[in-house]
Amino acid sequence: MSMLARVRPDLATFRAYVSARSSGLDAPIRLNANESPWPGVNASGDCNRYPDPQPAALRTRLAALYGVGAAQLWMGRGSDEAIDLLLRAFCRARRDNIVTLAPTFGMYAIGARLQGAEYRELALDADAGFAFDPERLLALTDANTKLVIVCSPNNPTGTLYHNALEFLAGNLRGRALLVVDEAYIEFAGVPSAVGLIDRHDNVAVLRTLSKAHALAGARIGALIAHEDVAAFIGRIAAPYPLPAPCVTLALEALDPAALRAAGTRVAKLLYERERVALGLASLQCVVHVWPSRANFLLVRFTDGRAALERAMAAGIVVRDVSAQAGLDQCLRITIGTPEENDALLDALFKSRRSRSVASTPIVKRSRQTTDAVSPVGDAP
Repeated sequence: MSMLARVRPDLATFRAYVSARSSGLDAPIRLNANESPWPGVNASGDCNRYPDPQPAALRTRLAALYGVGAAQLWMGRGSDEAIDLLLRAFCRARRDNIVTLAPTFGMYAIGARLQGAEYRELALDADAGFAFDPERLLALTDANTKLVIVCSPNNPTGTLYHNALEFLAGNLRGRALLVVDEAYIEFAGVPSAVGLIDRHDNVAVLRTLSKAHALAGARIGALIAHEDVAAFIGRIAAPYPLPAPCVTLALEALDPAALRAAGTRVAKLLYERERVALGLASLQCVVHVWPSRANFLLVRFTDGRAALERAMAAGIVVRDVSAQAGLDQCLRITIGTPEENDALLDALFKSRRSRSVASTPIVKRSRQTTDAVSPVGDAP
């Protein structure tokens, strides 16, 4: 059964807005879009003209990068826009629900609330390494579940869940769309879940150029799904989601030399991730550093507020995630340059005695190489 059978019934015959650029008409003189005929002051390129809604050159390059067909890909303003559109497409207010994990990326809950969809969470246990039992996640679903969202590697825990995805997809077939948020996949050392789409038409994958490709300011994200799902999201999206200057930046970031440079940056970051994890775990003010497959570390301190203030006093901002369930005294720390990482470690070290690294359990290496998913049917 096509996943379009599970979209909101009132959108089943939705007709997309036909913009000037999507009408199929083109000519040297363009008088069909109420644009300025002259460029603005200091404007570059053709910014006085509306951009292509889905630029063919960028779509082709992203499809090649992700190893998918161009028709399976819709591009928008970061992953956030795709999350919002999926919720709008599938969830009826006050009737449908989405299912995910907790803690996880906060925009899922925000999007569900804005859409009026029920938000169901499977609580993860920090002491169990944030592992989860796929059967327990499925137990939260019912006939009105439209989306099951798994962020892998997860934000803010850095935990990888890819070995549960095919099981979930198979059990959700014909019932719900499994959305895999892979914002941090380039740091995980595992293949993308896009390989599941040909076998499971109920899988959608979110990708972004914000992290590994250093384009957070350009807001370029992609939804990869079965062709009919990708096309439907394009129908309900805004007519011009991608600003022309951002498309130019994305194309530059995807040329061969830039991709090699991105690979080099990722390798350096992975080294720094391990170095910083060891350094943090040697500090007396640190209770635990969780293994991470992303570009950040989740750290529990004896006093999270004090650690945050010490970092701020040194001119360093980190993320306080202690308000999330099970994350008391926790900070999420992005891995920066070696110099930035040294400054953080120095700021935390100066106010508290360090302890011997050798005497400190840092991270369980098994967690670094395996996904944090309990055997099917077993409690985490």
